[in-house]
Amino acid sequence: MKITVRHPSHPDAVRGFDTEALREHFLMPTLFEADDILLTYSHVDRFVVGGAMPVAGPLTLEAPKEIGSPTFLKRRELGVVNVGGPGRVIVDGAVFDLDHRDALYVAMGSEDVRFESLDRKEPAKFYLNSTPAHARFETMKISLGMAKQVHLGDPSQSNERIIYQMIHPDVCRTAQLVLGMTVLKPNNMWNTMPCHTHDRRCEVYFYFDLAEPARAFHFMGEPSQTRHIVMANEQAVISPPWSIHSGVGTRNYTFIWSMGGDNQDFTDMDMVPMEALR
Repeated sequence: MKITVRHPSHPDAVRGFDTEALREHFLMPTLFEADDILLTYSHVDRFVVGGAMPVAGPLTLEAPKEIGSPTFLKRRELGVVNVGGPGRVIVDGAVFDLDHRDALYVAMGSEDVRFESLDRKEPAKFYLNSTPAHARFETMKISLGMAKQVHLGDPSQSNERIIYQMIHPDVCRTAQLVLGMTVLKPNNMWNTMPCHTHDRRCEVYFYFDLAEPARAFHFMGEPSQTRHIVMANEQAVISPPWSIHSGVGTRNYTFIWSMGGDNQDFTDMDMVPMEALR
């Protein structure tokens, strides 16, 4: 297991960041390495983001020093989405088989969490999101068919998409973690535009299904001080509460959004008028 730590950045400071500084503070460029678990500990809402890619054998989720507990989920909850080949997650002896795009919510207090691939030639890639938790709820597998679907956008604005709310109060009870998947229709490239902020929650975007040499341009920053980060397939980006979070790709793609903070109200957004963007 490898873990890196990211500290919060004040918006006044971000105004002076160049490309490399933006990427260093907000981009997670590598989430998957064979037979390893890679984690980023963000002090923005103490969000932990990462990936597990078991190939030769199972991987166990351990508690690094940065977590400060004897087990990783002693005071945390976890969301897992498989973006690779077929795999399974074993939680305290209970087995959950996850196909491509299946999700799993793992409850606070779970002690033994292991990740396995069912086919070494097509290994699973488990995308991980964890937030602090105050209560234990039920560990639960969620397929796309179980998710709450929200259809948004319009072809005339190049943003027609389906939002699958997976780890969400209408589907799965959690302490604070909210997670879902947005699938853009073919020939649609924009997500979350018109854009918004929400001071009460941070958000993380993970872009995938983006074949080379395609790229996603992720927009962030204060509405009056926008910045962009160019992202490749299977990269993630941290969006602090004061920042917009929107993107456009050189082709259609899929992304996973996850949130932690004061509430779980998906519609708690401070909309930004297009004419206010700079």
